[in-house]
Amino acid sequence: MKVVLFGASGMVGRGALRELLQDAEVETVLAVGRTATGERNSKLKELVQEDVGDLHMLEGELEGYDACLFCLGVSAAGMSESDYKRVTYDLTLKVAQTLERLNPKMTFVYVSGGGTDATERGRVMWARVKGATENALLAMPFQRAYMLRPGFIRPLHGIVSKTRWYRVLYALVGPMYPLLKRWFPGQVTTTEELGRAMLNLLKKGSRSGVLENRDIVALAGSGVSLQT
Repeated sequence: MKVVLFGASGMVGRGALRELLQDAEVETVLAVGRTATGERNSKLKELVQEDVGDLHMLEGELEGYDACLFCLGVSAAGMSESDYKRVTYDLTLKVAQTLERLNPKMTFVYVSGGGTDATERGRVMWARVKGATENALLAMPFQRAYMLRPGFIRPLHGIVSKTRWYRVLYALVGPMYPLLKRWFPGQVTTTEELGRAMLNLLKKGSRSGVLENRDIVALAGSGVSLQT
């Protein structure tokens, strides 16, 4: 299996990269992003450029892949809806359209977020934009497409968020994670579980195109198909 990974240097992307590189069924990982991961592995190839939506010159490198894990994302805090839409909806769809044209049998996995608004009409700006992005991806002619909606994500294995206030939040909440897991089992996960769930989706699929946090944890823990 050959996988393209967008956002491999971010918190979610690093969790996905760790699981991909450890799996014997994954032959090649192509990481595309604005910064290098710093990882050294014979399976890993990296393409670093500032504008990851401009793939015109990279198309020759993007052919022949079985799947894409799209883990790029930004916080909506302080952003206008138009700016957030440009870096969320517009960028994601631009990448997806290029990859689908080059690899029509590809599986596309998009990391969205818990609370995403599939109606696109709610009051929460980021949830509307994420919902529009999910809907557009699900309407594309990929062989398979999955939208993942994790809740609170605990970083493991030395992984840290690039966003400063997220790092502060994780430092404060981290010691309470066992209690959160007990009290709100359907709303919390880890970078390891999320990465493992993505890998299992590529291998086994799911009957649903949209997976909430509880589905993610179940898929990561069982390693079995959710097709039935």
